[in-house]
Amino acid sequence: MGPIRYFAALRPPKLVLWCYLAWYFAVVACYFDPSPAIWLSALGISGLIGIALIFATGVPGQRMDPWTKFRLFLFPFCVSSYSTLIKGKGFILLFPTQAKPLVAGIAACAGMLLVHFICRTLRRA
Repeated sequence: MGPIRYFAALRPPKLVLWCYLAWYFAVVACYFDPSPAIWLSALGISGLIGIALIFATGVPGQRMDPWTKFRLFLFPFCVSSYSTLIKGKGFILLFPTQAKPLVAGIAACAGMLLVHFICRTLRRA
């Protein structure tokens, strides 16, 4: 399945996940810290929680889709690194109080939605 077909066929739950990822990358780009401790801790948490999630969601006798497994490790990595990067930066819940990162996150989500709608239009044509 090509990328246009994939993005055109996204259903709302997966489209929301893509928007989450776009938001994550936009905010991380604004608050990036190259400290190895942040990223190694995030990798460690990702490994521990990812394995636990595979145990918790796996069905005996059925193979789990590789992309599903990847997401089960990616989510804890993103949550851990995001929370570390925004600590003490004046966020309200998950949202920055500064205009630049807030606009970047919103634009990233809007861009993801735009990609989806463009791909849907191209598939129909």
